[in-house]
This record gives sequence, structure tokens and C-alpha cells, in this order.
Amino acid sequence: MWYVWLILAGIFVIGEVITSGFLIFWFALGSLIAMVVSLFIPDIIVQTTVFLISSVILILATKPLVKKFANIETVKTNASSIIGKKGLVTKDINSIKATGQVKIEGELWSAIGKDDMDIPKGTEVEVVEIKGVKVIVTPIK
Repeated sequence: MWYVWLILAGIFVIGEVITSGFLIFWFALGSLIAMVVSLFIPDIIVQTTVFLISSVILILATKPLVKKFANIETVKTNASSIIGKKGLVTKDINSIKATGQVKIEGELWSAIGKDDMDIPKGTEVEVVEIKGVKVIVTPIK
């Protein structure tokens, strides 16, 4: 029965390579532990129990370590990265006509005022939201 656990471990490793969650790896280690147990205890129920318990323990034991050392943070990219940034109105913002432009970090964006507010050219604004391809801005006081 040891070869079944070895094949299962190989399948889990292949699954881990295909995915990016780093979860299936612990099932591969659990399979290897069950394989070692199968060399001494022929009962499939004991082997399966060892597999399940060892996999769960490995997952739970390493989760805090992964959080501590990985320090994974979501990095804002593309359009969402400009929310909260300041810009300058380069073309009067008329929210009724949906016209206006803002320059943010050297890039021109179509803009509308928050709560349908009109904002004159030359006003410093802050981006509060993005709706479609337009930024929603509010004047900085």
C-alpha cells in the first residue's frame, strides 16, 4: 500500500506546482508520512487517519509562520493606486456635462466632481473614487 501513498504524494506535488496557494504541499507531506506508517501498519483506516491528522497539523502549524515570514501585502496597482492622491484641475470640471480633466502624477485623467460638484481650473483636488475611466475628485481646502 506504500506505493499508493507515494503516487498520491506525487499527485499533490504536481497539483502544488500548478496552483499558487501553497496548501496542497502539506497534503503531499501527509501522504509521505502515511506511506511510512503503511510500511509498519497495514490497516488502511490507520493510514488514512495518520494522513488526515498529519496534514491538518502541518497546515495549522505553518499558517502563523507563513504569515510572519511572508509579510504578504496587497500592492495597489494601475488605476486603484491613484485613489487618495492629489492632483490639479487642468480643465474646468462640469459634472453635469461630465467634462473636466485632472493631472495626477504627470498623467491626465478625465474627472468629475464628487456629488456633482463643479470645480474650476487650477484647483488642487484629491481623488476619492474611480468610476469607469473617470476619477471622482473633491477639492482640497
